[in-house]
Amino acid sequence: MWSYILKRILLMIPTLLGVLTLTFAVIQFVPGGPVEQAVHELRRGEQGTSFGMRQHTGVDAQQVAQLRALYGFDKPPLQRYFLMLGRFARFDLGDSYFRHQSVWSLIVSKLPVSISIGLWTFFITYLISVPLGIAKAVRNGSTFDITTSLLVLIGFAIPGFVLGVLLLVLFGGGSFWQLFPLRNLTSDNWATLSLGGKIADYLWHITLPIIASVVGSFAVITMLTKNAFLDEIRKQYVLTARAKGLSERTVLWKHVFRNALLPLIVGFPGAFIGAFFTGSLLIETLFSLDGLGLLSYESVVRRDYPVVLGTLYLFTLIGLATKLISDLCYVWVDPRIQFEQLER
Repeated sequence: MWSYILKRILLMIPTLLGVLTLTFAVIQFVPGGPVEQAVHELRRGEQGTSFGMRQHTGVDAQQVAQLRALYGFDKPPLQRYFLMLGRFARFDLGDSYFRHQSVWSLIVSKLPVSISIGLWTFFITYLISVPLGIAKAVRNGSTFDITTSLLVLIGFAIPGFVLGVLLLVLFGGGSFWQLFPLRNLTSDNWATLSLGGKIADYLWHITLPIIASVVGSFAVITMLTKNAFLDEIRKQYVLTARAKGLSERTVLWKHVFRNALLPLIVGFPGAFIGAFFTGSLLIETLFSLDGLGLLSYESVVRRDYPVVLGTLYLFTLIGLATKLISDLCYVWVDPRIQFEQLER
């Protein structure tokens, strides 16, 4: 086991280097970098109005040189690349060009929103999809199975942001009823509310974003659960258990359930960890929720490269570690799988 873990950790290094190198190389050719963005803001800030006349002063070469030195662009690309790798090796993600704070503090400040959306989506999806998938497998081919399949597939086909717009129009005061707030996770007076009031206020704000996020997630988990149960139900050990006179309930929950849930259990680490970092950009933007998705988008638009590269490095590292944990879980929950088989 330890040799397998060591090999996987060593393989993470070239993967990380590949992702960072490719992104860094692409950044060098993207027009409108942070220096150009800063120059544009300076020029716009120097425009004024005096007696109704518009004034404008340019940015001289010395100021541009100072900006290049400030952002580190006075150094050759290769030197900047190795400086970046050195910082990342120490888990120093650097400072934002435009927000005037560290990338770490930015990520931490945006986590509550992304955690709220991700965890609610994760738990609601599994709490509904797993029982529904089991019920569909037991009633395979029935009217219930066909109807629920149609419903979850319709939900899967509707993009989350389209459903979000519809919910806002219907229940956010767009054209019909204003039953739910349009932005933020809490009200402005949240700090003055009682404990019960805080919980009710939070749930009131999070209802529409969560509905828009979870509806499209039901189909995958539901159909995966159904197909896993159908595969197990058709196996020989189930026929043997029935032949021994065991009740259908005992066969289903004591024998089939444990084996059929192996694929879902293995996927738990990835789904759970991913819930912290996979907030939907469109959902966050639509409902004015300032999370990691919105941060990443704004950083790309403003060419805030420390935030772009820092978050990419962190999320890639977490994704690789989560994949390793998922593989280890597979071996722990199913003793028939050996580490030698995973290495093939």
